Amino acid sequence: MISITDLTVSFGGTTLLNDISLHISEKDRIGLTGRNGAGKSTLLKLIIGEQQPTSGKVMVPSGLTIGYLPQQMQHHKGRTVMEETMMVFEDFFALHRRVDEISAELATREDYDSKEYSKLIVELNNINDRLAMAESEAPEVAALKTLRGLGFRDSELGRATETFSQGWNMRIELAKILLRKPDVLLLDEPTNHLDIESIQWLEDYLQTFSGSMVLISHDRRFLDNTTNRTVEIMLGRIHDYKVPYSKYLVLRAERIEQQKAAYENQQRTIEKTEEFIERFRYKPTKSNQVQSRIKQLEKMERIELEVEDKSALSVKFPPAPRSGDVAFKVTDASISYPDAPQKIILSDANLEIKRGEKVAFVGRNGEGKTTMMKTLMGNLTPMKGKAVVGYNVKIGYYAQNQEDVLNRNDTVYDTLDKIAVGDIRMKLRDILGAFLFRGEDIDKKVAVLSGGERARLSMARLMLEPYNLLALDEPTNHMDIRSKDVLKQALLKYDGTLIVVSHDRDFLTGLVDKIYEFGDGKVREHLGGVDDFLRRKKIENFEALERKTPQQAAQQPAASEPAEVKAKPATSSQQDRESRREMARLKNRFSNLEKAIAEIESKMADIEKVLSAPGEKDDIMELTRAYLEQKRELDIKMEEWASLAEKIEQQ
Repeated sequence: MISITDLTVSFGGTTLLNDISLHISEKDRIGLTGRNGAGKSTLLKLIIGEQQPTSGKVMVPSGLTIGYLPQQMQHHKGRTVMEETMMVFEDFFALHRRVDEISAELATREDYDSKEYSKLIVELNNINDRLAMAESEAPEVAALKTLRGLGFRDSELGRATETFSQGWNMRIELAKILLRKPDVLLLDEPTNHLDIESIQWLEDYLQTFSGSMVLISHDRRFLDNTTNRTVEIMLGRIHDYKVPYSKYLVLRAERIEQQKAAYENQQRTIEKTEEFIERFRYKPTKSNQVQSRIKQLEKMERIELEVEDKSALSVKFPPAPRSGDVAFKVTDASISYPDAPQKIILSDANLEIKRGEKVAFVGRNGEGKTTMMKTLMGNLTPMKGKAVVGYNVKIGYYAQNQEDVLNRNDTVYDTLDKIAVGDIRMKLRDILGAFLFRGEDIDKKVAVLSGGERARLSMARLMLEPYNLLALDEPTNHMDIRSKDVLKQALLKYDGTLIVVSHDRDFLTGLVDKIYEFGDGKVREHLGGVDDFLRRKKIENFEALERKTPQQAAQQPAASEPAEVKAKPATSSQQDRESRREMARLKNRFSNLEKAIAEIESKMADIEKVLSAPGEKDDIMELTRAYLEQKRELDIKMEEWASLAEKIEQQ
């Protein structure tokens, strides 16, 4: 398959990739990980030949088909969604046209014994064989299934592609890549523009994909469910682990600990040997032993400690000025866009967010989460009802699409300098340094920044003023896993009000204490965190929530009330008495399991806090093992809990 040998990439004296070698075999499902700017996207561009290495080779077999989805790309205009998607079958349709041409020519010819006639017959047979292998499913049907899976409604397939956002056009490109069925998929953060339902569909698709894959993603769960090998890029070098992401974290910690232990042991041996040599160097009676020790040191293969990449965001939001008790309140509001007032996005919506609350907006794309954010910012006004921002509320807004916010022609420094006022201008370099923009980085144009770098720059803008309400629309898109963790810790310490739109469950867990669910034009309030929300909905993850129909959702119990199960009416029969006793036993076990699950999750949260900022005396290996033990116990109890919930509901 694909071989990368002794490859080095340097830019302006800086080495991005240093003498790396990598082999991508058939059926490999590789998760490519590393901090933003480590060279992950560059490696994909090298494989497809979009960039050339400074030295080394990338060998791709001739005839190998590669499907490549970059983070950013130019989108085609002038066709509908379905027409643009069907362009992927142009070669297929050309073969059909050639069959018609040959068939028409054969029908008019009578030179059955000529070489020309034989050549046409051979060509026709070859084309029919190719079509027979390719026609497992009609192109229109395959395109429709893929577009639906990626979140398009049937009513949207006839719309022009230019009427959709960049994110939706990215879905069209992804659909075209998948429909080509290439031998190798190279996907650079494919989930960034997908909602939870579409992520689940793509995850299911990739699990059954028969070719090889290299995937860049900052979604832990997605990596675990779609990859079987993890390649880490750190400080220009790669480390290859034949396991999914979560197992890679454990093996990586073990490897580093073992390497440190071996290094320390060797250093003690070297120190003692050198001490012996120095002590007895000039004693004739010890000369043989001294020479032996000197040769021993010369032959010793020195263990070198790998330099860890410890660069990370250093984020601390300014103290929030005090605002009124209610930060944002929406009452019986119906909201639409001025250019399409007849299309109501949200109807009779109600929500109230108080000072200091941390709230998440969840739901399928297009259900009104960003619409509510724009209403908060004053960009939209309800057609009916009210949307009121509280007294003395200063909003810091992180928009979902940074392309619309950042000026591509500005430098990193200019982006902040243009909006900074007062004494904060003296601290711009410090702020940029906290977001990993150092040295020459601050002179880079926004146009050349990666998606993750743009996300960091936009987050840095929020540090320029002390806001008391942060409104973050998909803030973790493009952010690497380490940056997401640091941002989460900063938001946990933030003393203002937080509203966050996200489909990243790991990011939301432990961060928010109230959830507003957007769906079917309505907004529903759920008190408690993500895990409480999921338990009330009797689902294990957001994906299952997104697959529910509005009718199923309506059958769910009220979000603010605990789910109750009605027992069968009492009768005098023995069967009914036994049934009630069994129900009571199940309910009791169900309640005990909920308590046990809450305790385990609390322990895991405590361990996570230590692991996120370990001290010198903390045993990382032991903490990791303890965490995995708790995780296994949680999985067992969650499985039993789900089974009991189903039994109780059936009875």
